[in-house]
Amino acid sequence: MKKNYIGIREARINLSKLIRDVRGGMEIIITDRGTPVARLIPAEGLSLSLEERIKNYECCGLIEPSSQRKKLGSPVQLPLNQSDRSNLEENSND
Repeated sequence: MKKNYIGIREARINLSKLIRDVRGGMEIIITDRGTPVARLIPAEGLSLSLEERIKNYECCGLIEPSSQRKKLGSPVQLPLNQSDRSNLEENSND
């Protein structure tokens, strides 16, 4: 993921452009007098495919690439039983 450093004042003025850059996969480091204080990164799972997220994790050093690159299949959709539905409904009301 490409990084870009920007001061607080410039970030405030150009926030819309920075958000577009982040959506494009860039990481924005916001600085206060040259010291990094915040980071704008894409929201996990909202706009990146699984393969893109894996690639980002590899680039950041959070995971190591496999020696055998395989194309991932679609996630398996499991049927919900009544207990699962009740738990989901209870958690969504919190």
